[in-house]
Amino acid sequence: MSAASNLRSEDQFLCSICLDVFTDPVSTPCGHNFCKTCISLHWDMNQSCKCPMCNETFNIRPQLRVNTFISEVVAQFRREAQQKASSSSSEQQAAKPGEVPCDFCTGTRLKALKSCLVCQTSYCQTHLEPHQKKEALKRHQLIDVVENLEGRMCTKHDKLLELFCKTDQTCVCMLCSALDHKNHEFVPLREEYEGKKAELEKTEAEIQQMIQKRRLKIQEITESVKMSKDAADRQKAEGVQVFTALKESVERRLKKFIKEIEDKQEATEKQAEGLIKDLEQEISELMERSSEVEQLSRSEDHLHLLQSFSSLKAPPSKDWTEVRVHPPSYEGTVVRAVAQLDETVWKYMNDLFEAELQRVQQYAVDVTLDPDTAQTNLILSDDGKQVYCGDVRKKLPDNPERFSYCPIVLGEQSFSSGRFYFEVQVKGKTKWDLGVSTESINRKGKITLSPQDGFWTVVLRNGNEYIACADPPVRLFLLPGPEKVGVFVDYEEGLVSFYDVGAAALIYSFTGCSFTHKLHPFFCPSLSYCGKNSAPLIICPVNQTTSTTDFI
Repeated sequence: MSAASNLRSEDQFLCSICLDVFTDPVSTPCGHNFCKTCISLHWDMNQSCKCPMCNETFNIRPQLRVNTFISEVVAQFRREAQQKASSSSSEQQAAKPGEVPCDFCTGTRLKALKSCLVCQTSYCQTHLEPHQKKEALKRHQLIDVVENLEGRMCTKHDKLLELFCKTDQTCVCMLCSALDHKNHEFVPLREEYEGKKAELEKTEAEIQQMIQKRRLKIQEITESVKMSKDAADRQKAEGVQVFTALKESVERRLKKFIKEIEDKQEATEKQAEGLIKDLEQEISELMERSSEVEQLSRSEDHLHLLQSFSSLKAPPSKDWTEVRVHPPSYEGTVVRAVAQLDETVWKYMNDLFEAELQRVQQYAVDVTLDPDTAQTNLILSDDGKQVYCGDVRKKLPDNPERFSYCPIVLGEQSFSSGRFYFEVQVKGKTKWDLGVSTESINRKGKITLSPQDGFWTVVLRNGNEYIACADPPVRLFLLPGPEKVGVFVDYEEGLVSFYDVGAAALIYSFTGCSFTHKLHPFFCPSLSYCGKNSAPLIICPVNQTTSTTDFI
């Protein structure tokens, strides 16, 4: 018997219908053997009695009896196979909680290594061998082991899901394609799988690029914070030196000054911390999504990939390209602080303002007048640097950019970020308006100069009345009046400052402005009366002053 068992192989005991070891083996009159249930169902479904092996037809359905000899041999084979499986179980790993066990193991169920989509069964290494040796079983589709193989069958037709309906974006069986999805577009699961896998690879590359951009943005923000801190440290040191020179009379102001600087820095750091936190959160989400995409892209399971693809979370869509941490502007901080002190500090004012003007002059820009915006009474020089008001209206196209009533012209340049400075000569004039305005201001009919209407200006009236057009307007006492006015803007800080360039003195500052549109330099030379106020406004080149400050 031992010698005989050595000659036996599993192929001898496989039913050619179910391709499994015989269960209740029966023999047909032609001498072939099948499982009793298998041959009975085969004849029931075909409504004729043919042998599946040799196609011999039996006019009268044979009476099938279990072949006791083959049954005993099969039973012996099963016992030997079980013993063999048991002897090798020590070399294979038993299925742990959460792992898929072999469907054929009895007693200790070993960890399954592969699942067969045709047999709807998962196998350990021992029970997988027939699929690796038997030619008929080699044609079966093996995949990495998965749970719920029943989910790969059509619940309606109990057929294998092997097609993808592109019309309905779902997996279907062959019967579905013929019955429930007529005239739809179908592709094999593998073809759709390859397409989706390519999409996943592209998505993975995009995610990695997004992660890299966010890491660079963190680096950029961190560097901005460092620059801001360095500037804050320098400004604090300067302020401490100035206010210490003023001794006890300015100690209260010194504390307020330092707090103002530190509040700005703290606000900058909090903004940066918030942005970094958001970026790190998005990186975490992207890395998690990357892991999911990478894991899914490795899957050889067509159905699992397709069914899981649509459930992937969309990556964060926020565009970080224009996000910046803008270091706060400290221009004017010391000046505004000292300007509020009592009379004991006025001896320091000239030196402070001169140093302040020298700083803002570093942001000088080249400004020219835009003829398309000029009201028709205005006469512009060929180089676009001078403007005055004539007595006769010129016939010019009334384009949307042109001012129709007030003698106003805008600078051709616009600014939507950063800092800029320009100077205008007003010598010899008795009336003028200067400053900046938004691009979206009203240009037709009468105009009210106020920040609410998009204007940040200082004006001269009646030769000696200077007014900052705030809300409400602020009367300025300037004796003597300036011959050259400097205009400085810090877009992010929301600051517009006006300077008497000759006296190196601050005229007025608009603070806490909220700019949301492009800003243009604003010029109004006003009307001339009998030769008065006929002098032009002249945009001058900026010549930086030389500071005489010895304590800054």
